[in-house]
Amino acid sequence: MSFSILKRLPLFSPPFVNVMASSSFYCGVQSKRFLVLAQQLRHYKPPPCSWDDNEERIIEEAAGKFVSQVGFQESVTRVAQNPEKFRPKRASVSICLFEGDAGDLRVILTKRSSRLSTHSGEVSLPGGKADEGDKDDGDTATREAKEEIGLDPSLVNVITVLEPFLSKHLLRVVPVIGVLNDRKAFKPTPNPAEVDAVFDAPLEMFIKDENRSAEEREWMGEKYLLHFFDYEIENKRYLIWGLTAGILIRAASVVYQRPPAFLEQSPKFKFPGLVDK
Repeated sequence: MSFSILKRLPLFSPPFVNVMASSSFYCGVQSKRFLVLAQQLRHYKPPPCSWDDNEERIIEEAAGKFVSQVGFQESVTRVAQNPEKFRPKRASVSICLFEGDAGDLRVILTKRSSRLSTHSGEVSLPGGKADEGDKDDGDTATREAKEEIGLDPSLVNVITVLEPFLSKHLLRVVPVIGVLNDRKAFKPTPNPAEVDAVFDAPLEMFIKDENRSAEEREWMGEKYLLHFFDYEIENKRYLIWGLTAGILIRAASVVYQRPPAFLEQSPKFKFPGLVDK
């Protein structure tokens, strides 16, 4: 399998050589195309947002986590058109990628603990709300991943961030894309208070119209599509949906540089398009 994003770059362009020489991260990468992928993603810039972080107001969600039925890019919501009315609390999720045995690009996911009072047993990306000590969104995402699944931040090279999403409770969720630089060194140790299982899935499945269903819902006066992905690994079945599915659809679209093979949302909420390299 080849990543379409990699076809646009020569394998050893000058910037690529400079980055490879300047970062110890690349010593652990499994293939040259994975190197090019990381370099390409470094050039990605999310659309500008209108929020002023110094004026954000706190909107709480249970235990600082977020598994929401609703999640949209800020730029396609009414909230983005009225920033003076909404100042959501900031949070981050970790989209940690690695190259699978078959050469496919995979993402680490979790199944929330069945003992949690909210959204128990649902699939989510590692993440949570920002702490005062976090210097940026990458700090938040890697810290939360360590707390939830024992992923050492030193094993993850943060590459870029995507446009923030807005959850049902108006929590501003920033997806942080990182690359696992030593897959064998990562031994998942789920925090039993928060996580029942750690698994991985192929990123490309989130832009394929396979094992997917959708339901039309309404939020803030606008209709949208809620996507559900059925996934099975090691004889265990998982349902990936809501905010998590929405974030992964966007991440896969950016990485593979093509839109999903299905209608992502109703036309009025349609994302204006992929950002040019």
